[in-house]
Amino acid sequence: MERNVVVQLQHGLQARHANQFVQKSSAFNSEISIIKNGRMAAGKGIIGVMALVIRKGEEITLLANGSDEEAAIVALESFLSDRELNVLDLH
Repeated sequence: MERNVVVQLQHGLQARHANQFVQKSSAFNSEISIIKNGRMAAGKGIIGVMALVIRKGEEITLLANGSDEEAAIVALESFLSDRELNVLDLH
């Protein structure tokens, strides 16, 4: 499953928000990836997420593959859009 998302977090996906994204991604069984400008990083790895330097207003592509991919995409898109849902409510 794939979805394009415009990041609306105040400081983008840096430091604290990057860590929260990795924690939320890790709550799912699915493999999670982020693509920005042709570069891909694993959504469950802080170094890769931080290396993409994702800022507010930038569009990224979320990829999820696995048994809970739809719930993962919905939860992560909500987080990045600054309309966070409780990830545990989606399991």
